[in-house]
Amino acid sequence: MKKKVIIGLLGPILDSEKDSKRWERWRPTVSLCQHEELLVHRLELIYQRRYASLFKRVIADIHQVSPETEVVPHCIEFGDPWDFEEVFGALHDFVRGYSFDTEREEYLVHITTGTHVAQICLFLLTEAHYFPAKLIQTGPSNQPEKKVMGNYTIIDLDLSKYDRIATRFNQEKKDDISFLKSGIETRSPRFNALIEQIERVAINSIDPILLTGPTGAGKSQLARRIFELKKARRQIPGAFVEVNCATLRGDGAMSALFGHRRGAFTGALQDRPGLLRSADKGMLFLDEIGELGLDEQAMLLRAVEEHRFLPLGSDAEADSDFQLLCGTNRDLGKEVAKGRFRADLLARINLWTFSLPGLSERPEDIEPNLEYELERFSETNGNRITFNQQARKRFLTLAVSPEAQWSANFRDLNGAIRRMATLAPAGRITVEVVEQEFERLRSSWRNEVPDPGSSLLQEVLGEETTARLDLFDRVQLAEVVRICRSSPTLSEAGRKLFALSRQGKTSSNDADRLRKYLGRFNLDWKKVRKAAGRES
Repeated sequence: MKKKVIIGLLGPILDSEKDSKRWERWRPTVSLCQHEELLVHRLELIYQRRYASLFKRVIADIHQVSPETEVVPHCIEFGDPWDFEEVFGALHDFVRGYSFDTEREEYLVHITTGTHVAQICLFLLTEAHYFPAKLIQTGPSNQPEKKVMGNYTIIDLDLSKYDRIATRFNQEKKDDISFLKSGIETRSPRFNALIEQIERVAINSIDPILLTGPTGAGKSQLARRIFELKKARRQIPGAFVEVNCATLRGDGAMSALFGHRRGAFTGALQDRPGLLRSADKGMLFLDEIGELGLDEQAMLLRAVEEHRFLPLGSDAEADSDFQLLCGTNRDLGKEVAKGRFRADLLARINLWTFSLPGLSERPEDIEPNLEYELERFSETNGNRITFNQQARKRFLTLAVSPEAQWSANFRDLNGAIRRMATLAPAGRITVEVVEQEFERLRSSWRNEVPDPGSSLLQEVLGEETTARLDLFDRVQLAEVVRICRSSPTLSEAGRKLFALSRQGKTSSNDADRLRKYLGRFNLDWKKVRKAAGRES
């Protein structure tokens, strides 16, 4: 059987012997040796020289209650018992110089005596296996029969328990990330890594966060999720206040953001607190912050830095302690260069900038978002909607094809799924419904976001033929048509188009090269010129 060895600190307050009735109260170091079921073979007692008299009394009392216990003194000096670095260094030196014999002895590290700093250091050194030991924690007892000896608990810091704790923390982290993604099992490595970063920042920072990305990429939804995550962790007690800065214009912008006093301007019939005040102790999300005027930007900067601002018509400043989230689909760096956005405000809000990719950049996430939107529709409308196998395959094929622009990103996808779910016969989306929806989407994309050169090509090819061309061909052919229309002859147009490649040739028939290129699209010189009213 291994000998039991306890390593502990002398407690100058709890182990004190100032009154003669010390045997009527609990003293942690002496109590270690008063439990019949806990046989202590050796007590390695750490003390400071200035407590030498107390140390001698405690040793004498231990010998009285447990003669078989050997007490080994260790005098360690540190000037300030509340200096973490000094105390840890002294105890670290002690444990590095101690000879452990784990084959013959079982070690316990005593947690109760000494300052909180000393106890924390003992715990850390044990947890890091500098002490090959378990912890023994002692404390007073409310039971009369244990009043003097108190209670003790042995704590085993084995790795398996820590692994289970680590697993729980990792699961909580996964849950937080899933929450930020609305529970959608996204597959895009880039997007998933981005959300992991946002989760860490959201939990550990109160600095402004800037979310960039195209319209419909999910900035507003993510901002609210960040707030709800912090709210659930009790990190933020106030409300979530959201405003689209594109809706703020003129005096109304100042009033909406910073509030006003009654009579500040015509129509100001009563005081208005403003959105910044409403966000006190909470979170303010300024979507499309690039649309904010320069005057409002200046006041916002001061409010972010000092948490103070001046409402319209007021001589007294107001204060509001809020966390700021911003969203924009603009390149604010270019806006600064154009003088439309303040450089100092950008410097203040882009400490944490996260760019959300558009749906077309995340084709692998279309399928999980499809499932999510269908479930949302079913929950809202109370009807279970599904795809038949062929329709699902057809939708996913079209959704990742080159013609799928998803110009409004998730708004396009959400709208498409809602329309198909509404039109689904007997709750099943068919291939016919999918084809009808994509024709609607194609028309929408053509009208809202015309491809470069589309109108020019439609004059010479017609709308239907132009729509069947790849974007690469549309861009290239449109420029060729433009050059042809601005040139008097086919040969002159050819010389402009092939100006560099013809330099290394002894002879070059530029007109023939151009004629063959136009022929690939069933075009010729006369047709191109006639469409422009310049037939020659």
